[in-house]
Amino acid sequence: MSTSFTAYARIWQRPRASFAASIATLLALTVSLTLIACSSDEQAPVPVQPPQQAEPESQAEQDAQASQPAQQPEPAQSEPQQSEQPEPEQSAQEDTQAQPESAEAQASQPQEEPQTQQQQQAASQADQSSQTAEQSAMRSLESVRGIVDPSNDGWPREVEGLSGVVSIPAKPLRIITASIGHDEITLALVPGDRLVAVGAVSKDATYSNIAEHVQDKAEVSRDPEVLIAESPDVVVTSPFFPIEVVDALQRAGVPVIQTELRQGPEAQIESILLMGYIFGEEQRAFEFADEVSVRYEALIAITAAQSPQPSVLALTSYSDTLWVAGSNSTEGGVIIAAGGVNAAETAGIEGNQTTSLEGVIAMSPEIIIIAQPLEFGAEEFRQSLLENEALAEVPAIRDGAVHIVESKHFTTLSYWNIRGAEDLARLLWPDLFTSPPADSFSIAE
Repeated sequence: MSTSFTAYARIWQRPRASFAASIATLLALTVSLTLIACSSDEQAPVPVQPPQQAEPESQAEQDAQASQPAQQPEPAQSEPQQSEQPEPEQSAQEDTQAQPESAEAQASQPQEEPQTQQQQQAASQADQSSQTAEQSAMRSLESVRGIVDPSNDGWPREVEGLSGVVSIPAKPLRIITASIGHDEITLALVPGDRLVAVGAVSKDATYSNIAEHVQDKAEVSRDPEVLIAESPDVVVTSPFFPIEVVDALQRAGVPVIQTELRQGPEAQIESILLMGYIFGEEQRAFEFADEVSVRYEALIAITAAQSPQPSVLALTSYSDTLWVAGSNSTEGGVIIAAGGVNAAETAGIEGNQTTSLEGVIAMSPEIIIIAQPLEFGAEEFRQSLLENEALAEVPAIRDGAVHIVESKHFTTLSYWNIRGAEDLARLLWPDLFTSPPADSFSIAE
């Protein structure tokens, strides 16, 4: 238990023996030390540590102003966890020496068999739930960057942000994150009434995946007086939050923690666990991390096995400038998870960079996706590509394989990238994904 988070693991500990059993155990101590060693069947949990990734620069706030898309690295694939299911028990062999059963007993026998199967299924499901609970309990906060002392499950607690170590005196009940990616994660971890205010972008369904849940929230800017007026217990935000605002809030006694939201499932799970610790919601953070992991693993279990994988180019146009998403970009990570090859990465492009028509021709993608809002000309851009004679021999143009995708699933710096990968997988492999993905992820209650 030394590497597991104490408060969370304690939930799954087995019930302690009754008082009488405890007295009996104490008496047994005087008889034999050997009995003590044999009577213990508890095992120390093995922590599951998510791998780390390099931190890219986030540009989610610039996305909201219809400029260049956010940058994120491709998601690494983590090894799925499997739970063994017990095999159905074999029925007992008939006793040839027994007396023949009555007609009434024989008539009732066919009804008993399905009941036995149902009981076995119920037992199997209970066993799976128990194993899932144990796996969650064995998670560790030890490797989560930013948590100063993972063994501290009390208050105050310390976390290290980009501007240094910050002490959180008590469980925050009034939270402001001032960043759309942070807002999306926060609503997955804490009840909605604890997120007291959001920026205008989080209320805009063009960019925000949680817009419907925050329409009644106070709307704040980055003016320190506006933020202080909401009496936040903590402010968690991005590296692009103005340093002068950070200083003003800290002088007013408001803890401010700046964290980078990094692309990729493992990095995003680390962000979920860090923010869960900041908010005092470690158990919910573990549960939600499991939800995100299971959904991602179910996707790549199919897409990673496909061959050959199509060449996909994420292409947008802002202010008559073409942008592509190469390695270490959000869109690039979504392409890989969906079972495609990132054409821009193959061409040696890193991050979100400008390109030209000649560049698109050289990359020769089989599929083009446009992760650009319709309000900012996505359909007009699509038509211009299809009608451009200079691009006529590009496979994606020739075959009409140019698709507009939901930009907020491709450019946000949160677990919603997985939904983008699920949607793209249905474009790339329609025969393998015949059912639509889940509309949303769970939110805290």
